[in-house]
Amino acid sequence: MAKLKLSSTPYRSYRTLSSLSLIHPTRRPIMPSATRSLSTTSPRHQPSNVGNVGLAEKDTVIGKQAREPLTVNGIKARRVKAGKLVAPTASYSDSDMFKSPQAYDKPKAKRWDHHLTQESISREPCALKQAAKHLKKPGLISLGGGLPSAENFPINSISMRVPMPPSFAMDGPVPSAQAQDVKMGKYDVARDENGGVYDLSIAMNYGQSIGSAQLLRWVTEHTELVQRPPYADWRCSLTIGSTGALEQALRMFCDRTRGDSVLTEEYSFSTALETAAPLGVKVFGVKMDEQGLLAESLDEILSTWDEKSRGARKPTVLYTVPSGQNPTGATQGEQRRRDIYEVCQKHDVFILEDEPYYFLQMQPYTGPNAPDVPPPATVEEFMKSLVPSLLSMDTDGRVMRMDSFSKVVVPGSRVGWITASEQIIERYIRHAEVCSQGPSGLSQILLYKLVDETWGHEGYLKWLMHMRLEYTRRRNAILAACEKYLPRDIVSWVPPAAGMFLWLKVDHTQHPEAGTKSILEIEEDIFSSCIDKGVLAIRGSWFCAEQDKPPSGLFFRTTFASASEADMARAIERFGEAVRESFTAR
Repeated sequence: MAKLKLSSTPYRSYRTLSSLSLIHPTRRPIMPSATRSLSTTSPRHQPSNVGNVGLAEKDTVIGKQAREPLTVNGIKARRVKAGKLVAPTASYSDSDMFKSPQAYDKPKAKRWDHHLTQESISREPCALKQAAKHLKKPGLISLGGGLPSAENFPINSISMRVPMPPSFAMDGPVPSAQAQDVKMGKYDVARDENGGVYDLSIAMNYGQSIGSAQLLRWVTEHTELVQRPPYADWRCSLTIGSTGALEQALRMFCDRTRGDSVLTEEYSFSTALETAAPLGVKVFGVKMDEQGLLAESLDEILSTWDEKSRGARKPTVLYTVPSGQNPTGATQGEQRRRDIYEVCQKHDVFILEDEPYYFLQMQPYTGPNAPDVPPPATVEEFMKSLVPSLLSMDTDGRVMRMDSFSKVVVPGSRVGWITASEQIIERYIRHAEVCSQGPSGLSQILLYKLVDETWGHEGYLKWLMHMRLEYTRRRNAILAACEKYLPRDIVSWVPPAAGMFLWLKVDHTQHPEAGTKSILEIEEDIFSSCIDKGVLAIRGSWFCAEQDKPPSGLFFRTTFASASEADMARAIERFGEAVRESFTAR
């Protein structure tokens, strides 16, 4: 084992047989009990460990959270007063450790037992993790846990170069003033090196399904800073991305034996539809306009639901992508979101809010050759410019929000997080314990070193501001190409306000064979011609929520996420040629 290097900070160090912990000399860690009680006036800042589950040899320890303002600087001040975070290998934590005292000055969420499936209700805590509670006994030698020794991990250190604000320069040789070299070693915690909070010996070992305390703290702080859920007992859990989170959520709320179904936009994320299908869960589409899902259509569907004709129970789950919706690119405005939430309250519908594109809200589109609208100048202005989320309106705890690093940092990390009520997070964790067991430890430490230790909350928000302008530039480039190369009398579009997709509507009624060919046949002709000409635009019918019904129109989804401006222009020109040829009289 590495030799312990004593820290010069006001902490004392001690070692047990298999873990290291740093404890403040004036504060003893409060060990969680098997029972739990939440109060809106008496916040707890230690992990609750529902059912005495997930106890490592040493629990995560951090001091009491001070009542600082809910700002970037307020978070910094809270961290200073709370002291150093101590989270050894596989130590359990939860969001209650890191939320501000202000979070508890609110009512608690409703319970959702009547919506949960029997599969979710019947999940029991892992027996092996229950056995870990005995590790608290002084002098006990553990031969029970299957955690390998870090001495046998063949990676001793990792380093990465990170672009820094304000320029975030990344192409070519990056000057040292615009970048920072970040290192992480195997025994940084024991040696109090490279931050001394999270190291490879912890990250490369088994962890808790809720995720590491180190990254969970950042996620919890970020969620409170930006979303400010309006009820007391909200929590976060790390995920292996939103797709994995959605699959678990559907199994928590939808049961084929009950005839459960899900509502979503009439054109919806195809992978979400493909996730629901094998579970035997029917999906029904809600009409849309330029702002996405229509609250009036949602209410009408639920108010007139007929189980016999629909072949399913009245839906109790809504899956929606409110910002930069995939595939349509539509973004729900604030009032639209409030209207949708009110309809869900009226009909007691639980909401799965999938928001991978939330922070890709772009500058208003002013048209070709028009002056740009000045972007937000500060992180405070940036946060105020964001459309309020469904989570921020959720007084009932009826929203599970899914966030992801995939679209704004790196998709290969396979790390995201959910925010929901304590009850829902606990059920999610029970599922994850026997499924994914949480996201990759290496991904977690890389992201922690990036967004927490290197950028911090302010740096991350500045990165999002940088991405806002990058996607604004890309969107404007593809729109300029559309203006130049597409037949405007046949093809139309709405400039997207968020995300990475442009939804092109082709007026099939003008097609010379509209009377003899179906929408799907015309769509196939144009799609095949596009491939022949060297451009891929995704068929709109692939996103139909109800695949057994004909599509309401002829659409193609394009993206401006990765192609260069020159390639986007060539691709749109080829798409225009394919449309014109298809619509030429034969």
